[in-house]
Amino acid sequence: MKEQIVKLLMQIPVPGESESIVKFVELVDVHEDDITIKLKVPQKYDKFERAIISSVQDAIKRGIPAAKHVDVLVNIVKANDMAGEGGISKVKKVIAVASGKGGVGKSTVSANLAIALAKQGYKVGLLDADIFGPSIPKMFGVEDAQPYSRKEGEKEWILPVEQYGIKLLSIGFFVRPEDALAWRGPMAGNVLKQFVQDSDWGELDVMVIDMPPGTSDIQLTLCQIINITGAIMVGTPQDVAVIDVVKAIDFFQKEKIEVPILGLVENMAWFTPEELPDNKYYIFGKGGVEELAKLRGLPFLGAVPIVMGLREGGDAGKPAAMNENSIIGKQFAEIAKKVME
Repeated sequence: MKEQIVKLLMQIPVPGESESIVKFVELVDVHEDDITIKLKVPQKYDKFERAIISSVQDAIKRGIPAAKHVDVLVNIVKANDMAGEGGISKVKKVIAVASGKGGVGKSTVSANLAIALAKQGYKVGLLDADIFGPSIPKMFGVEDAQPYSRKEGEKEWILPVEQYGIKLLSIGFFVRPEDALAWRGPMAGNVLKQFVQDSDWGELDVMVIDMPPGTSDIQLTLCQIINITGAIMVGTPQDVAVIDVVKAIDFFQKEKIEVPILGLVENMAWFTPEELPDNKYYIFGKGGVEELAKLRGLPFLGAVPIVMGLREGGDAGKPAAMNENSIIGKQFAEIAKKVME
């Protein structure tokens, strides 16, 4: 009977494609007149889950009238769970650094967190997912770098650029800094899919994703193609920025996204002269993000002050966390430990 079931499944097309649904079959089990079929379906087809179940049940009942019960179990899996030897198949943890608005320092936090993690002995990758405003190449001093590729059979893999022991990929490696990308969301999403699925990241303990601002196409695409371990929310103390952090938290907690919030970081928490670290000037208000963390019952990972060296390090291509004895170095070392815990 199993052969008959497989033949019936071969007549059911994958939604929107010419291929058969058979390629998703994990198990066909027949016990007396009961049939169980298990399917492993990529995330991009999740909206067709009910239609797939109905199609399979109808086809089996028509083709095998004696079947009393047809149970169809669908396991929706994300891209890195389906991957082969390339892509991010060997990446253990994926951390998204996000917020609901631009200009709060997501890239600064992403870059310095990646450095801090690498200094603690982890193998780290950093994906710059901000297609329309890439800044990671500048922050790591590799604006002129061009990623190599390697061919494996018919497959060509993009090889991330390496700097300070961290693997990096950004659209900034493929376009001139002065070029504005007049792309719609799906085009940007396709580029990110390539960076994830067609790039050989190798073995990594952690991949940090510098997310773009907002909660739209690109964020949805990344959550669909990557099994994100958790997200870090970045905000600044003033009320208008905290409101946008709330929106970002809500996005990651929505049904079918459901990414755990690892904690909140308050950036630009205060200004301090590096030579007078005890002097704190609360330019944008005080503790807005920390208060939000308490209200939501989420971990507060730390406050990052405005320090001249933080800006200078980003502009010079040497993230400030590289100096472990600096104010920023010590702060990001603590944040990195809390994130990994």
